[in-house]
Amino acid sequence: MNDAPDLAAITRMQQQTWSEGDFAMVASLVVNAAEVLVEALEIVPDERVLDVACGSGNGAIAAARRTWGNTVGADFVPALLERGRERASAERLEVEFVEADAQNLPFEDASFDVAMSIFGAMFAPDQERTAAELLRVVKPGGRIGMANWTPDGGVAQMFLTMLKHTGGPPPGVMPPILWGTEERVRELFGEGISELRAEKLKSRQVFRSADHYLGFFRAYFGPIKAAYEKVGPAGEAALTADLRSFLEEVNTAGERALVIEPEYLQVVATRA
Repeated sequence: MNDAPDLAAITRMQQQTWSEGDFAMVASLVVNAAEVLVEALEIVPDERVLDVACGSGNGAIAAARRTWGNTVGADFVPALLERGRERASAERLEVEFVEADAQNLPFEDASFDVAMSIFGAMFAPDQERTAAELLRVVKPGGRIGMANWTPDGGVAQMFLTMLKHTGGPPPGVMPPILWGTEERVRELFGEGISELRAEKLKSRQVFRSADHYLGFFRAYFGPIKAAYEKVGPAGEAALTADLRSFLEEVNTAGERALVIEPEYLQVVATRA
């Protein structure tokens, strides 16, 4: 009997989930994380840069401002790629957007100087394969940069709150938030890297209120839309109450507004 998870089926399910709503709206909340990571990667003109699981292109666009073109964004949601093209065109930046899975990148070995992923590749179900692909496409001496939510940060708490109502991840699949620990990142990249720098940072996100947050995420964030669809009308009130309780717990602004500051791990590694 084979108890191994069907990673291809899980990937298809994830693609459908992230296609719900409009993640480009949510991605606008974390633009700063992309800019900070690109600065840490010390990208210079004419380097070839790949943004993996790029969404609507935060990382690719930030990189293109430093490379003066020669930048690629890859994601498995076509609508997000189209939003990335719109954004790059509006800024008159040269960015190529390609439909691709982080676990199976359609690029030659050692074809990029830099590969990065901002809150994207961490969600691919096959973590080992994803790490191997990031390593494969980067030249020796090149850099890999990631921003990954941490296990004890606010985003992890949000997903745990949803899972309380919808059930856990498929058996055999490692939690995405493990990417937010230096230990797991070192384990995944192994001897493929010669150096790794890791730093915990915060992503400040501002809303008028918990109602504003919940309305926004129910409209645009695929995983929350999927959670509400799964619990149905009978479970909607309980899920909302728990999400509201989570938001009240992590709010740093008191009565003035809803401000959350989820922690993430920024990683910059050198390809061996």
